[in-house]
Amino acid sequence: MILITGGAGFIGSNLQAALAGRGHETVVADVLGSDGKWRNLAKHPPSRIVPPDMLNAFLDSHPPLEAVFHLGAVSETTAVDGDHTWATNVELSRYLWEWCAQRGVRFIYASSAATYGNGAQGFEDDFSLPALETLRPLNLYGWTKHAFDLLVARYLAPAAKRPPQWAGLKFFNVYGPNEYHKGKMISVVKVKHDEVAAGGPARLFKSDQPGLPDGAQARDFIWVGDVVDVMLWLLETPKVSGLFNLGTGRARTYLDLAHAVCDAAGQPRQVQFIDMPASLVGQYQSFTEAPMGRLRAAGYGGQFTPLEEGIRRYVQNHLAAADHFV
Repeated sequence: MILITGGAGFIGSNLQAALAGRGHETVVADVLGSDGKWRNLAKHPPSRIVPPDMLNAFLDSHPPLEAVFHLGAVSETTAVDGDHTWATNVELSRYLWEWCAQRGVRFIYASSAATYGNGAQGFEDDFSLPALETLRPLNLYGWTKHAFDLLVARYLAPAAKRPPQWAGLKFFNVYGPNEYHKGKMISVVKVKHDEVAAGGPARLFKSDQPGLPDGAQARDFIWVGDVVDVMLWLLETPKVSGLFNLGTGRARTYLDLAHAVCDAAGQPRQVQFIDMPASLVGQYQSFTEAPMGRLRAAGYGGQFTPLEEGIRRYVQNHLAAADHFV
């Protein structure tokens, strides 16, 4: 049995679909709510859905778990409730780490590229404490993810008990199906598709960096299927532990992305540049790119989907289809 926290969410439900397709028994810890999030699981329901406030009671029953994929989090980069975000992103993660360590259960958790802040210290997934302590996240979400990475680094002291396998994954900009419930945190690919499909231009923020042209802001965009493939590989490779970047290793511009969305939707390449909201000024990453050497050195040989192909799949196989879901 495998537990997926956040298993009805975007990445979690894609992982759930893949595990169900392989015949694994799964338990999802999540809140379905009333906004149709259940549709993320409709084609591949888990054995159980456990509300997050019942998770401790569920784990206290000592189920025979093989692994925990801890993907549940407060993931809004604009989150402002520090107590709730800390309790969810740090304290729950600490509890699950210690539970897995005590019971010999493998533990794979979601970190984030937001831990790198503005990128001034680079994007190397160096898990040493001195390297981690140089990072300065720009927002509450990134800071809490970074705080747990620091806790794990300290847990790895020689005398400390740890899960038999552990891995933290610093997700870069993930896009793909089943993200429709995410509101303002939905991927830019989906937002640009909706603008283009409505007959308008793809709207991009003007650059707020001197010398950086509008549209030249660049991120490491990764197809959700590639993220799932890495998590499945970790499940199949229990000897591998560590903190790993999870991107493609190649930054692409927002203008590249907008053009790819227009092409996939069969629309002219129309782009309009708009002012960046004041709330994002100073918190906006103008460049991210994931060095992937550590994951490759650990043995991962899978290939990452080029941006144009991933967007084509997303637009034509899901967003333009009658059924948007995996």
